[in-house]
Amino acid sequence: MERLIRLLPFLAWLPQVSGRDLRRDLGVGLSGAVLALPQSMAYALIAGLPAEYGLYAAILPVLIACLWGSSKHMVGGPTAAISVVLFTAIAPLAPPGSTQFIQYALLLTFLAGLFQWLLGLLRFGVLVNFVSHSVLLGFTCGAALVIVIGQLPYLLGIAAGGQGTALSSAAALWWKLPQFHVPSLLVGLFSLVLSLVVKRLWRRGPALLVGLIGASALVWAMPATFAGVAKVAAFRSALPPLSLLRFDLSAIAQLLPAAVACGMLGLVTSLSIARALAARSHQPLDANQEVRAQGLSNLIGPWLSGTLSAGSFTRSGLNQDAGARTPLAGVFSALWVALLAVAGASLITHIPLPAMAAGILLICWNLVDRPSLRALWKGSRAESLVMLLTLAATLLLPLQNAIYAGVLASLFFYLKRTSQPRVQQWAREDEEVLRIEGSIFFGACDYLQKLMQHSRGERLVLDAHHVNFIDFAGAQMLQQEAHRLASEGRCLVLRNARPRVKAELVKQMGQGGVLQVEE
Repeated sequence: MERLIRLLPFLAWLPQVSGRDLRRDLGVGLSGAVLALPQSMAYALIAGLPAEYGLYAAILPVLIACLWGSSKHMVGGPTAAISVVLFTAIAPLAPPGSTQFIQYALLLTFLAGLFQWLLGLLRFGVLVNFVSHSVLLGFTCGAALVIVIGQLPYLLGIAAGGQGTALSSAAALWWKLPQFHVPSLLVGLFSLVLSLVVKRLWRRGPALLVGLIGASALVWAMPATFAGVAKVAAFRSALPPLSLLRFDLSAIAQLLPAAVACGMLGLVTSLSIARALAARSHQPLDANQEVRAQGLSNLIGPWLSGTLSAGSFTRSGLNQDAGARTPLAGVFSALWVALLAVAGASLITHIPLPAMAAGILLICWNLVDRPSLRALWKGSRAESLVMLLTLAATLLLPLQNAIYAGVLASLFFYLKRTSQPRVQQWAREDEEVLRIEGSIFFGACDYLQKLMQHSRGERLVLDAHHVNFIDFAGAQMLQQEAHRLASEGRCLVLRNARPRVKAELVKQMGQGGVLQVEE
């Protein structure tokens, strides 16, 4: 049974679900589906896909992630940031919305899912911790700007242009501004204002859905005025069709860097949401199980036309606030999306694209975590610089490369900080004491050696009470300094070293040597 639960983890909690839990989760799932329906279609358009592919990504991948994950409340699906990365990675390879573009999107999703699943299988989920919170803040801010630039052509009713960086897209848009379509802009503004009014009067209401319905009704009621407004392309059925992936080696080579970036971004986002929800509800969380669940959802999803999915801030928050009892709330949400999509497939094609763009602009505004940005700016200048560098990278580089740039910036500042550990210095009688608060490793050797070379005491004492680790380079440096001081008639003493540090010194240098070790 234990082996079966590892294979099918939902068997651990499913038998304990009561009828009352089922009724509650069914209602919560409906609320989530109402929110997911317009959001998912909007994210598909951001990714350069037909609108129905957003619905496909909100069905099977969500169902799998909820059943195989460890969080009670997290609900996934397509997200804004990942949709932008999908678009910027694939747009140079195929025209957005084309059959080739869709095939590349599904292949990229499979590769990202494989990467995620392998990380979970090898219990390497801890790797996502290298993407710091400041990198995520900078990336989401930059992604919001990229999304806005990409959606303005739909809002203004002009032909979209500029594939590549945000700046090139903005430049292409600038030259086409005089061609904007007034009726399209009016429809978009009407939908945006209506959504804002609903959001103000009904905080948890389906503001995006009301805005889309209102704009659709306006276009339908005044066909002569709004005849030229573009609408969502028609599709036969919203049920996910079977998709056979084509494993072309050249395409895999081109998509692999973006797939790794998408996989990392999806995992960091999902785990951040899951941890925040777990802290609020005091539930245990298995990070590696969550990583495997996200990978499995993206491995299986593409075979039924589901593009990349990850944890959703808005849907997960709504799920917990509405009182979801079990992960079945997310499962029911996916099933409700499927039912609503099939029943309302003919109605979806009446939605104006400017209204969808207006809804996306509202999503972008909510995407920016303004309180965290203010706290980061007040708390740490170095982390603020990492955030700004990541933000700049999202505008100047292809978006998937911005994640790598942010991670490298974070690692640079971390290594700079650890290479100069805090050292307190004082003298008493014939001793000069250096209390080291950090690790003695290859990166810090030069800094510590220069401090020791400036000492003038008969006995140079290194207080190692706060040293947790010493490597071979650190041990060699200490032994070298001990010999130098001995040649000058002085001595080097290591005091208050922890057993682990002592053991490492003995292993690296043996029992001999002129370095004195004291308790």
